[in-house]
Amino acid sequence: MASDHDAMRRAHEHFDPIAERELTLPDVDMGRMFSTDGLRVGGKVYAFVAHDGTLVVKLPQPRIDQLDDTGVGAHMRMRGREMREWATVPLEQAAVWEGLVDEAREFVASLAGG
Repeated sequence: MASDHDAMRRAHEHFDPIAERELTLPDVDMGRMFSTDGLRVGGKVYAFVAHDGTLVVKLPQPRIDQLDDTGVGAHMRMRGREMREWATVPLEQAAVWEGLVDEAREFVASLAGG
């Protein structure tokens, strides 16, 4: 079984090119969340790679329900508690990461009126 370090390395092989593109967009930068670096828009984190190598994105609850229903992603859980508006998407679904990161940026920007 792969270690978390190996999982993060493999995840970053997919995430880093997405992040490089995101960082060329207005008001997007990197910041810390859950002790890892994540993409931010307007100072609010919207996407990052978790320590287990999954993508974590902030999306509207109905969209996360859809990802969960289709098996693409799941509601993020911390200490047994479901985190509202946060989804995890496994590395096996890396083909959809870029689109979900875009959705997350647009969602978080809309929350700030951006």
